[in-house]
Amino acid sequence: MESSQDKNQYMSDFDEYLRQGEPDRKQKAEYWRTAIGLQDVDGLKTSDYLKQTARRNIEGEITIEEVQHLVKTYYQRKTAREEDDDKKEEADRVSANIAQLLGEDSFVYSVVGITSIHRRIFEGVFKHAGEIRNFDISKKEWVLRGDSVLYGNAPDLRRALVYDLEQEREFSYIGIPIDKTIKHIAKFISGLWQIHPFAEGNTRTTAVFTIKYLRSLGFQVNNDLFSQKSWYFRNALVRANYHNYIKGVDYEPIFLIRFFRNLLLDERNELRNRFMLIDPPKEWKANTRQVPDKYPTSTRQVSQLVMVIGNHEYSTKEILDVFHLKNRENFMDNYLTPAINEGLVTMLYPDSPRHPRQKYHLTIKGLHLYNSLNSKEMNIIRK
Repeated sequence: MESSQDKNQYMSDFDEYLRQGEPDRKQKAEYWRTAIGLQDVDGLKTSDYLKQTARRNIEGEITIEEVQHLVKTYYQRKTAREEDDDKKEEADRVSANIAQLLGEDSFVYSVVGITSIHRRIFEGVFKHAGEIRNFDISKKEWVLRGDSVLYGNAPDLRRALVYDLEQEREFSYIGIPIDKTIKHIAKFISGLWQIHPFAEGNTRTTAVFTIKYLRSLGFQVNNDLFSQKSWYFRNALVRANYHNYIKGVDYEPIFLIRFFRNLLLDERNELRNRFMLIDPPKEWKANTRQVPDKYPTSTRQVSQLVMVIGNHEYSTKEILDVFHLKNRENFMDNYLTPAINEGLVTMLYPDSPRHPRQKYHLTIKGLHLYNSLNSKEMNIIRK
């Protein structure tokens, strides 16, 4: 089962803002696409009214708080109710709440932080928003052919959250190879999701937490993957936490790892829900060989810039000196701007491009390329 054509349609609703390049509108459009796409986790679709109102927010006509108020009153005043209005109202209100959360830089890494994310996402939608469940749950999963993951027991949920968060806090990503880093992130997020602390809305909460947590670590996150592959994300979490030895099924984290490799390294691993189905038909079986895109850079200059920056931080002047270049405009056009556009290089102060102490360093994707280029050079030397 794959994403519907309807979903693909509303994924493209804000494309013109992404192409315009106007930073504020582009960023808002990205947040809205992610917020709307995440509703697919529970098979929900937003209304046309929500998308029209979101456009007004993207264009700066109204604030996100005004969007929330307009959506709320839209359903309160609606006299002719349609059969799917309850689901659309949930999708609309939750989308607006998520868009607001993604637009904020604040992040609290704690149990209170996670419950706060859930409360703010589902405020006005679920009576139990922000409350840890006090009963046990199970859910029939399509990908498990009707079976369920074993979720956390109600009396242990808070302790389980505290334990997982403390273990992650003690882990250092400094100096860790990218492959190990991504495997660790996948393990942490899948473990957090398996606790399932809330009665409903766990996957959407986990997705928002993941985006904000990765940002807090300095990762550049391609939110579009959450918008386009939200149901895949959920099924990958299911497979990472399910085992049944009688049926010969073990935990399978590779699907989630592929998701995170695409998310953080912009790889092109094929992400299909049918590949994760337990005992799939032969024609649905995935090629188990992971085939990442090798990410060739567009120009030799970009590769050179990546090699020069390496594990350091440099100002524009310092990089110009290394290259023995005097034409700053040429450097920006042929080296720095393409490298930033490809997600390989980022600013030390991204919110203040003209900061007097501005410097540039490699992103996680850039470091991956740097290590790859370094490895190739060493192989040539050995030969």
